[in-house]
Amino acid sequence: MKVRITKDAQEQVRQLQPKPKRQIAGKITALGDNPYPQDSKKIRGGKGEMRVSSGEYRIIYEVGQEDSNQVVYILAVGKRNDDEVYRKLGRR
Repeated sequence: MKVRITKDAQEQVRQLQPKPKRQIAGKITALGDNPYPQDSKKIRGGKGEMRVSSGEYRIIYEVGQEDSNQVVYILAVGKRNDDEVYRKLGRR
């Protein structure tokens, strides 16, 4: 399955320290294999967005279709304990 990362999410990942960046890259790769891992949850009040945690960070994504193939779209990456990631999405 393909994984597409928005420009905003790319910039958010680029600004991270090396260790969390590696962890998040691994989690994003894993989402390409399984877009619905056991620790994923649907975002309350969202339009189908999902979230998954990687250390102290949260990855917000959605699963869609592109040319009859399923694609994982990474929308935002940010700290989970202060709701930063939701602000980046314009949610809270």
